[in-house]
Amino acid sequence: MRTVVVLALDGVIAFDFATPLEIFGRTLTEGGSPAYEVIVAGPRSTADAGATTLSVPYRLDRLVAADTVIVPGRSDPSIPMDPRAVRALRDAAARGARIASICVGALDLASTGLLDGLRATTHWRATRLLAARHPSVTVDPGALFVDNGQLLCSAGAAAGLDLCLHMIARDHGGAVAAESARSAVVPLTRDAGQAQYVRDDDLGVSGLTATLQWIERHAAEHITVADIARVAAVSPRTLNRRFADEVGLAPSAWLTRARVRRAQRLLESTDWPIDRVAAEAGLGSASNLRIRFADVVGTSPARYRSALTTPAAR
Repeated sequence: MRTVVVLALDGVIAFDFATPLEIFGRTLTEGGSPAYEVIVAGPRSTADAGATTLSVPYRLDRLVAADTVIVPGRSDPSIPMDPRAVRALRDAAARGARIASICVGALDLASTGLLDGLRATTHWRATRLLAARHPSVTVDPGALFVDNGQLLCSAGAAAGLDLCLHMIARDHGGAVAAESARSAVVPLTRDAGQAQYVRDDDLGVSGLTATLQWIERHAAEHITVADIARVAAVSPRTLNRRFADEVGLAPSAWLTRARVRRAQRLLESTDWPIDRVAAEAGLGSASNLRIRFADVVGTSPARYRSALTTPAAR
């Protein structure tokens, strides 16, 4: 039987904390015996979890003997992680334990230095923060989870389920993982990354904010980079440089993303056919919409609508 230790720190997000307890705790081998021993450990005997206080029966020394350590997210990842937990995670990794973070737990895992030079992901709202704080980590904002072998990360909330099921498949094979998925009434795999859930409507504050807002308002119209440059009162060459410096995209790429965001809203709120959604979003044809949608969101418009709307709306 493998041992999974779930780390309990003050401010732990209850959903992130409960996910590995439920998934690993209810997994059975093909012979019907428990596949994992799941325990909770932390620096203190209790941990604040927002609306409740968790009992923490084991101390951090249990991490060293674990096969897998789970690092759930905390509600305020800007607060430094307890130094004792940092040391315990480093010691566990040195001994060979598999360590996996859920949601913004990636920020805590990165703070140990263990993710340096590796690929990682986190909740889409925190990917920029992770990249800014830990430039030596390669952040993949679109992934549902990332598996580096010994070190793994998941995106937010339900992506923790995907990661746990993936680890079960690694440990015990696909049949055991599939049975765990059926027990939790979730799909064993999903066909797109977290980009399908991202709503990049926060334009931030920069010298281009007014220009970005103008693009959002006029994305459905026939506008060009030259039009955007006139609004920004700069040359197209300067516009391209400023976009690269301030938002990390070319103006044309931002315009495409603005149109895809409009298509997302229309898919969520209307029952219009795909060709009308494409026209109303400024993407012209249904085929162009499908191509741009797949590039930006990672799935098709039809699958996006199916995943994010109610049966009544469909």
